Amino acid sequence: MKKTVPLKNNNEFLRIYKKGRFYVGKNIVLYVMKNRLNLNRLGITVSKKFGKSVKRNRIKRLIKENYRQYEDLIKVGYDIVFVARKNEYMPDYFDIKKEIKFLLRKFDLLLNK
Repeated sequence: MKKTVPLKNNNEFLRIYKKGRFYVGKNIVLYVMKNRLNLNRLGITVSKKFGKSVKRNRIKRLIKENYRQYEDLIKVGYDIVFVARKNEYMPDYFDIKKEIKFLLRKFDLLLNK
């Protein structure tokens, strides 16, 4: 990840949940908030309701990899938090990819290339 650093502190997540904008997708909720830095900060959360640790880690890896694919196309200067939603089925790579692209476009975070 080139221009992205991870969000780690709970108070950073809470600040984004309270003050940031969000949009709900089928499998993912995206929270976005502008920061005053020259980089993006990424957070990924999955509730224990989602499943056991294997399932939670799998969805986190899928989200992180799909974000990495779009990283060069994302505008700089945002705090981005992805929250996985509980669903009847486990989404695959392409479901996540399609939804992340949709959510990033919804917030106009993708550069026009």
